[in-house]
Amino acid sequence: MNAPTSAAALHTREHHDAARMPRVIILGAGMSGLLAGIRLRKAGIEDFTIYEKGQDVGGTWRENRYPGLACDVPAHYYTYSFEPNPDWHHRFARGPEIQNYMRHVAEKYDLRRHIVFGEEGAQARFDGRRWQLELRSGRQDSAEFLIAACGFLHHPSEPDIPGLDSFAGARFHSARWDDSVDLKDKRIGLIGTGSTGVQIACAVSRLPCTLNVFQRTPQWVFPLPDRQYSLVERELVTQVPALARLAYGLYDELFDALFSRAMIRPGPQRRLIEAACHWNLRRVRDPELRRRLTPDYQPMCKRIVMSWEYYEAMQRPNVKLVTEGIERVVPEGIVTVDGHTHPLDVLVLATGFRTHEYMRPLELINAQGLSLSSLWDERGPHAYNSLAIPQFPNFFLLGGPNSPLANGSVILYTEALVDYVMQCIDLYRRGALDTLAPTQAATDAFYDQLRHDMDGTVWVTGCQNWYIGKDGLPEVWPRRPREFNALLARPRLEDFEISRPTVETA
Repeated sequence: MNAPTSAAALHTREHHDAARMPRVIILGAGMSGLLAGIRLRKAGIEDFTIYEKGQDVGGTWRENRYPGLACDVPAHYYTYSFEPNPDWHHRFARGPEIQNYMRHVAEKYDLRRHIVFGEEGAQARFDGRRWQLELRSGRQDSAEFLIAACGFLHHPSEPDIPGLDSFAGARFHSARWDDSVDLKDKRIGLIGTGSTGVQIACAVSRLPCTLNVFQRTPQWVFPLPDRQYSLVERELVTQVPALARLAYGLYDELFDALFSRAMIRPGPQRRLIEAACHWNLRRVRDPELRRRLTPDYQPMCKRIVMSWEYYEAMQRPNVKLVTEGIERVVPEGIVTVDGHTHPLDVLVLATGFRTHEYMRPLELINAQGLSLSSLWDERGPHAYNSLAIPQFPNFFLLGGPNSPLANGSVILYTEALVDYVMQCIDLYRRGALDTLAPTQAATDAFYDQLRHDMDGTVWVTGCQNWYIGKDGLPEVWPRRPREFNALLARPRLEDFEISRPTVETA
């Protein structure tokens, strides 16, 4: 790879050939993959393929089908900024509604002809100019640019509990929900009390069944009330589209002014959220149950749960909270450390995802034979500006380590990520470069700044959360999402190693 080239030189260089049209491969047809496809088509680039391991678009909203599935970000905020949806039925959209929105987007922007379903990347090797992709089916493809839009909530994490495979009843992870299992009149065990576990508990507790909630760590629950939009309200937003844009803007201001600021610095916003969580907890009337549901860490240190109904659900007569540790699973149920056996017919694992996998098990190998796995195994997942990796040119990761993935709309910052990638691709089209990869020095400087900015954030106040990476640094953005978007406004080409097109002379 050639020596780094200054930004000024790249932006002033004239290229007399016609604009080059690169081929682009996108992995994943979820929210970010569809967005990348939309931006490519808008730029006039039609030579791209989206490979999707499932049989439909939607990403995590296709994978998850559990009872109570909903987004914990208000629906009018959980949309592309350019594509409002006037027909949301609830303040917090249900999973099937969001998948239908993704289907609508794929149809409206004519993306389906670019999508190949049932194909998952196995290995991608950079040959110095192009990425050579091999899919698990054996199919092969190549492109100048490779974009991983796989998300980070698609590798289910099963707990390491002795005897788990011995359970005689129905057992499944929340992301692999078995619709054939009738939960009525069953004794159900639910392991996990994060956002997914809370949503399942709220929905299942309304059924004629017995629900045992096995809690390892209590969660702080913010009382953000849901509501159903009436037909009149939906018709009004349809007739006056500006209302949807207004709602988007208002929620954006709310999340920035309250949640974003509360997470990154102590102050009145943090105290307000703490007070709301404590008030919500006091709705539990039984003092002993309230004590067992009380966390011993600061609100928002873990990803805060949004629910108005959870504490009501936990007080229903058919719900039992189990806080004793799980010793083992036996065919008839769960044995806790106090020696008690909890008989069960169904066992649901709401135990989250392997969030540090990102696009893996896809293996990336650069032109020098270095694999991304070996690089990340040594120092943990890391990426310049969360989306580009030193020594891996023309590869971009959407929603990578240290994105603003805490409470808020991931779509907001993903738009900034995709726009950044498109600026890099545009440099290729103009003949300003063939390849680019961030320098190690720029990446190290990015992480030095992250460590500095992490002081004072709520994620380092003392709790175990799924944000924490191998190096002990939370893999989140320690400033407001708006600052992340500002960082991505324009590539700093001095932070990249650039290879230029070869100019042939007569």
